[in-house]
This record gives sequence, structure tokens and C-alpha cells, in this order.
Amino acid sequence: MSAIRGARERARIEVTAAIKDEARRQLAAEGAAKLSLRAVARELGMVSSALYRYFPSRDELLTALIVDAYDSVGEVAESAHRTAAPDGSAPVAHLARWVAVACAVRDWALAHPHEYALIYGSPVPGYTAPQVTIAPASRVGLVLVAVVEDAHREVGLALPPLTEELRPEAERLAADLAPGLPPAVAPPIVAAWAQLFGLVSFEVFGQFDRVVEARATFFRQAVEELGRTVGLLGAAARGAAGQRGAAGQDGRARR
Repeated sequence: MSAIRGARERARIEVTAAIKDEARRQLAAEGAAKLSLRAVARELGMVSSALYRYFPSRDELLTALIVDAYDSVGEVAESAHRTAAPDGSAPVAHLARWVAVACAVRDWALAHPHEYALIYGSPVPGYTAPQVTIAPASRVGLVLVAVVEDAHREVGLALPPLTEELRPEAERLAADLAPGLPPAVAPPIVAAWAQLFGLVSFEVFGQFDRVVEARATFFRQAVEELGRTVGLLGAAARGAAGQRGAAGQDGRARR
């Protein structure tokens, strides 16, 4: 009996995967707004009633695709955070790790433009994302927060003073999103998160066409600056870097 149940479960997994794959092909060809369960069933040689046993509605299929896309880009960001181990001092390493995460997100988006459009493009008419999408959607942001938390714990952060006008919102953001960080860093992190996806979206959706040519270099420089806005490469490291630069200039002048 268990063997039969196992075979049924495997078959269900395989059919579910086939349905999602065909739905992704339709997303690429027609866009999310035109996704149709009947069209998916027809392409797979299924009757509509059989497909409804897997996904009772278009919205449930969309939700599954959205969760998969968020999880996919989230896994890429988490892997970059784990594996990025650049040489150099700890402050420089934290900034490099931030850049590695951002570049991994960009690479994923360029390799999966239609899935990126599904989660960061125009809202799908008539669709409201359910609660189940919130945790997957948070994964990239949590990785960025983790990079900043590591830097805060190990070397400190270089941040401008928090204005009194922004303090209540900063304290709320810190409590909700980054309880291990000082309130002053919460608004810059949220702004950097938004700007990261703004940069990626401009490239994926063509706004950089005939504007930015060296896009990988441009992106890397831009996200390095975003890393500095959240306090990475702290004050002590900046001072050391400045001293090294001055020493190098003195040496060249003497030569």
C-alpha cells in the first residue's frame, strides 16, 4: 500500500511540475494577465477538471509561481551571502559580500526575466497576493539585513545622525525589520533595498537601453555606493583606507 501511495505522490509531483512549467511558458509568451488554466490544460493534453485538482483557480497557480520565483531569487541571494569570502580586512569583506548578494540578484533577474516581471513588474489585474507569499518575498531583504548585522557586530557602521523628524519611523522600521540594528540604519537599508530592485528593473525592462552600456560595471559601482549608505566599510576602515591612499601617493611623489 505504501508503494502505491509513493507512486501516486511522485506522479502528483511530476504533474504539478509540468503544470508550472507550462504556466511559465505562457507567462513568457502572453504575460501573467493572460494566464489561463484551460490553456495550460490544453497544452498538456489534460481536461480542465483534472488540472483543477492540482490548482483550483488561476490565482492559486499564480501564487505557486510567485512563491517559486521569490524562493528561487532568495536562494541565490542566500547562497551568495554564504559563499562570498573575499580577501582583505573585515570591513572591506562586508561590503564585498553586500555587492556579491546584489550581483547574484541581478544575474538571476537577467536569466529569468519573466519570473522577475511576475514578482517585481506590474501587478496582475484582479490578483491579490495572499499571506503565503510574504515570507518568500522577504528572503532577499533579510539577506541584506544579515550582511549589515554582521558588519555592525564585527566592525561597526558609519552612519549619519538620525534626524528627530525621522526617528519614530526609523524606530518602527528597526523593530519590524532589523531588531538587532540601531534605528539609524533601518531607513537606509529600506532605501537601498528599493534602489537595488530599481536598478535591476531598469535593466530588465529596458530603461537602460541606449543609456548605460557598461551595465555590469555600472551596477557594481552603484550597489557599492548603496552599501556605503547603510554604513558598510565603517569609519575606522575608511580612515585606514585613506591613510593607505595617502601613503601610496607620498611614495609615488618621492619616486
